[in-house]
Amino acid sequence: MIIARNVSKEFNGIKAVNNISFEVKEGQTLVFLGTSGCGKTTTLKILNRLIEPSDGEITINGKNILSLQPEILRRSIGYVSQNNGLFPHYTVAENIAIVPNLLKWDKVRTSERSNILLDQLKLPVTEYANKYPDELSGGQKQRVALARALVSDPPVLLMDEPFGALDPITRANVRKEFLELPELKSKTIVLVTHDVQEAFELGDQICLMDKGIIVQTGSPEELIFKPINEFTRNFFSHQRLQLELGALKFSSIWESLTDASSSSKPSLNSNQSLWEGMEMLSEKNEETLVVRNSEDNSYKEVSIQTIQSVYLENKRNR
Repeated sequence: MIIARNVSKEFNGIKAVNNISFEVKEGQTLVFLGTSGCGKTTTLKILNRLIEPSDGEITINGKNILSLQPEILRRSIGYVSQNNGLFPHYTVAENIAIVPNLLKWDKVRTSERSNILLDQLKLPVTEYANKYPDELSGGQKQRVALARALVSDPPVLLMDEPFGALDPITRANVRKEFLELPELKSKTIVLVTHDVQEAFELGDQICLMDKGIIVQTGSPEELIFKPINEFTRNFFSHQRLQLELGALKFSSIWESLTDASSSSKPSLNSNQSLWEGMEMLSEKNEETLVVRNSEDNSYKEVSIQTIQSVYLENKRNR
């Protein structure tokens, strides 16, 4: 879907992005992770030509983005920024309708599409459609910004620190809603963050950047268990246990779990992490819970002791 080859961006003789290459497959979420100034936001903005590359080639769905008019390119790519970018003098409905209006949609089509998104994002139309941004909380503003980015059903979604301005509790809740949103299941997403936990929760693949280059690309599990150098190893050292448990999915340890006799207890999906399992056991004050296999609907039973022993065994085997 997205292929970047030898892309660079130079500002006043300094390379903010230095000869990087990466690929994002259709339906995949790629996260650019790194500290401030590493080049991740510049890379993201190059993808929709908010910043023009100095060198290199980028294709989206087989088309070279430099061969397209920037305005036409951007209408086919959803974009969500950290500060939400909502127009303060427009209502929620008017903000969401900006791209449909540019695309000459009729009012009925725009309204129907907007209403579907607001409903999915837990912003009831009757309550929120006619409100202005300054009447919304930070989390609500970000939901509206996401609806605006998705309203024209673009195949690609770019997100620049989309949850960075939210308080920790709201941020965690909005991330969970993001993962569950049906609209995003088929999108190709490129997301920028400096939050390691966020990257591990949301990313299928992570590009770890430093000083304008990509240090390592891989799944959360690959980055935490198979670092290619000291930079990668040290980058994750301050919260390694949580990240290791977050990188391991129940699906990857399925054969080590015990068959469940009942599916009536609190349950997780096999695509969720061991860390999420421990969180649920703590929140529900349960000794065990069940995990549902998303492929065949079979169930396994887990406890904190099971998670700990499987984690330690997995770590020894690596």
